[in-house]
Amino acid sequence: MLKLKKLIRELASYKGRHTELVSVYIPAGYNLVEVINQLVQEKSTAMNIKSKTTRKNVLDALEKIIQHLRLFRKTPENGLVVFCGNVSKVEGKPDVRLWSFEPPEKLKTKIYWCDQVFVLEPLEEMVEEKEVYGLIVLDARDANIGLLKGKRIIPLKHFESTVPSKSVKGGMSQRRYDRIREDAIHEFLKKVGEKASELFLKEKNLKGIIVGGPGPLKERFVEKDYLHYQLKKKVLGVKDTSYTGEYGLEELVERAKDLLEEAAISKERDLLARFFSELKKDGKVVYGYEDTLKALEMGAAETLLISEGFDWVRVRLKCSQCGLTETKDLPRRIASDQVCEKCKKTLAVEES
Repeated sequence: MLKLKKLIRELASYKGRHTELVSVYIPAGYNLVEVINQLVQEKSTAMNIKSKTTRKNVLDALEKIIQHLRLFRKTPENGLVVFCGNVSKVEGKPDVRLWSFEPPEKLKTKIYWCDQVFVLEPLEEMVEEKEVYGLIVLDARDANIGLLKGKRIIPLKHFESTVPSKSVKGGMSQRRYDRIREDAIHEFLKKVGEKASELFLKEKNLKGIIVGGPGPLKERFVEKDYLHYQLKKKVLGVKDTSYTGEYGLEELVERAKDLLEEAAISKERDLLARFFSELKKDGKVVYGYEDTLKALEMGAAETLLISEGFDWVRVRLKCSQCGLTETKDLPRRIASDQVCEKCKKTLAVEES
């Protein structure tokens, strides 16, 4: 999934000068011959494009896709996704590239689209975090509603309550004051429950709800009918926290570890805790690109931790003037900006 997320980010970064980026989604089990025949027909239609440059780029992309599809005997098990088009940033110097892969889940929709951008929505849905948990922390003063998506805690809504303190105001009987306070608590919990229900019912992948807080109101909130009946069945448990607010949401996730055994954040924290424990002991841990790569090449790595932000590529660079060729591992964002040490010319990326 990490590799697909990076590819989606890369494809999303390309913008065609005209409608010359082609997206093809072939569903699982679909006849490839029919797709090829459709693309051949699209080539005939593309002959009518007025702009000579756009026409050539679209025709080149379609022909490249057709030739690529002819390499397959049948559609892969999960279907096939193909993107092709001129992604050059320099007008007059076309760079028609093709990407093709079997998606991680079965494709159900057939798409052929030619636009200034690639169609990525079906893939973006596949890489969405599948496990989502609802989070609520509250006490008599305030409340926070949030979501745990994979490893990300997303605050959604904060409430300040109007519940009066427990001390009786002058000139009012204890019984009357308690009744007023009780009504205020009920209205506050009702307000939190209605908003939480509205937000959580929108989440199609909601796996469960965890409620926390520093006082006794959290138990009352769960026991009474403040949440929608469908959501009440999804409450996994109640946890004591020292805080509310956004920090309270973080504390709730930490304290509900037993309830989140399958959540990615819990697994990730265990791995990181193990990493830092070994690091303190000067144990069997390496970090940094070069040392990690060396451990992998030696076959000495048992567990590999990679940040989602890590985006390096191995590229072969060549100088068009002096012929210098070299292979480097570089961050993707600077791979195409390398300069020849001899000629001071920008090196061409031959492959990655």
